[in-house]
Amino acid sequence: MRKEIVHVPGISDALAKVKVPLSPAVKANGFVFVSGMPPLDPETGEMVRGDIVEQTRMSLEAVRHVLEAAGSTLDKVVKVTLYIANAAYFPTVNDVYRDYFPKDPPARTFVAVGSWPLEFDIEVECVALAD
Repeated sequence: MRKEIVHVPGISDALAKVKVPLSPAVKANGFVFVSGMPPLDPETGEMVRGDIVEQTRMSLEAVRHVLEAAGSTLDKVVKVTLYIANAAYFPTVNDVYRDYFPKDPPARTFVAVGSWPLEFDIEVECVALAD
């Protein structure tokens, strides 16, 4: 058993630039653990502004990008946690989420949170199978 830190082009570099002490993904024991992804542009790691639809899409695209860097895919996700600034976004987030998990969706938790240190309304983390 070993722990492998996954370098994610764009996102890892952006995190290092602002000195955020986290890894976008860690592989261990056949799983990929993806840190919470706010609405980041997967290529640049820059925060994307927009309504909750755009933020949800970008967060899930960032998750997809991280999973692919770790050798996994959205199809292999077993657990998702959604952190949302406003519980009223539930139906809108679900509409976007269905596009990413249209069949046999993973286990999921939806959590309303108070605030973040930056301006965004959603953060998505997950656990996926590595192989």
